[in-house]
Amino acid sequence: MKSDELISGTTTICGVIGDPIAHTMSPSMHNAAFKACGLDYIYLPFRVKKDELGRAIAGMRALNIRGLNVTIPHKVAIRQFIDKLDDMAEKIGAVNTLVNENGIVSGYNTDAQGFLQALLERDIDPAGKTVSILGAGGAARAISFILAERGANLIILNRTPEKAGECAGRIAQYFGREARAMALNNQNLKAAIKETDILVNTTSLGMSPDVQQTPVTADLLQCGTVVFDTVYNPLQTRLLMEAEKAGAKTISGIDMLVWQGALAFEKWTGQQAPVDAMRTAAIKRLTER
Repeated sequence: MKSDELISGTTTICGVIGDPIAHTMSPSMHNAAFKACGLDYIYLPFRVKKDELGRAIAGMRALNIRGLNVTIPHKVAIRQFIDKLDDMAEKIGAVNTLVNENGIVSGYNTDAQGFLQALLERDIDPAGKTVSILGAGGAARAISFILAERGANLIILNRTPEKAGECAGRIAQYFGREARAMALNNQNLKAAIKETDILVNTTSLGMSPDVQQTPVTADLLQCGTVVFDTVYNPLQTRLLMEAEKAGAKTISGIDMLVWQGALAFEKWTGQQAPVDAMRTAAIKRLTER
């Protein structure tokens, strides 16, 4: 937003679409970023129902809305209403960022690159590392694809092993890399962790209000392993607390949230994102809830 926080006829509009949308942290994060950069932009939340998705994108074009984030439940269905699809978003099969260039709407998936940036920010390069991913949903697919592209060796564990196998099959198809698929149970988890450099939780276990849940306890973890929990509410999940007990390195889901937002910001504005300002705003919004 402009430094004087006034909205005028020249203010550029961005936003987020989803259903529900009331609890999104993206407006706080992006408006803080616009203000930090002195940009005449504003970011707004829009509740869009499934049957209104096509009309919402038509409205984006008609109103010259510069960019939108896309959240649950529209990340897959949105593809049929846009003009161009980034290569990684096409492989993943999901879109979380839209950019409008004079009525031409392009779709991207910044979740994938945002996850990778959260690792690289800590000088952790997954190339050649063994990464175990818990879960096989949309977030797991985005993360596993960017890791495969980077050259990681993947183990995908899911309660429904067929979904893990489907994800592994797509990795082989798109990247020519073999990924192992396993049922998510204690025996397989224990075996996988023994060879794991980076453990990634993409399940909802431990998310507020069920904060006492964790997919892994300290006795299974090893000192020096990197544990990345994509859950960001609460900031310090039980999994991260268990990882700290074991001497593992921890990364909170807030970092992935901030980086995916930062990458969207850069696509909309052409400027480097103020990542620290975005992180501060996201944490403040989260702790106020």
